[in-house]
Amino acid sequence: MEETDKKDHGDFIGEIKGGMRPSMKLVVMGIINQKPKSMEVIVSSAPQVQEDSEGDVGLQLKISFMDKAIQRNARLDGKWGPAENQLAYFPFAAGESFKMEIVCEHQQFRILVDGQPLCGFTHRIPLLASLTALRVFGDLQLTKVA
Repeated sequence: MEETDKKDHGDFIGEIKGGMRPSMKLVVMGIINQKPKSMEVIVSSAPQVQEDSEGDVGLQLKISFMDKAIQRNARLDGKWGPAENQLAYFPFAAGESFKMEIVCEHQQFRILVDGQPLCGFTHRIPLLASLTALRVFGDLQLTKVA
């Protein structure tokens, strides 16, 4: 992953060199806006600029501040699977900084926020190495993506 220090907020797209593989870790650090609605973190095979463009999504984290929910999903061959929503707690707060780690394991992605395990998401994409793009956007200011 290209090490990037981004001071502007909005949309970040980074390349995952060689694609995802077990024991790999993606780190997203940022500060939530004062009046946040949502943010998304997407690990995919192609950086999606349009929602309808083709490309597999190995992990989509859709974070809703109003619902205090984090929906996880994946898209294979253009079709979204069933969304997963169960959460032990909601780790994000308006105006607060956070550090999210997405750890790729053999069976799943494990998501940690500020060092605390948040949730897991079982791999639905057979070829992890095809996941070569990380996209982060929404109501936040990114401070670091690695």
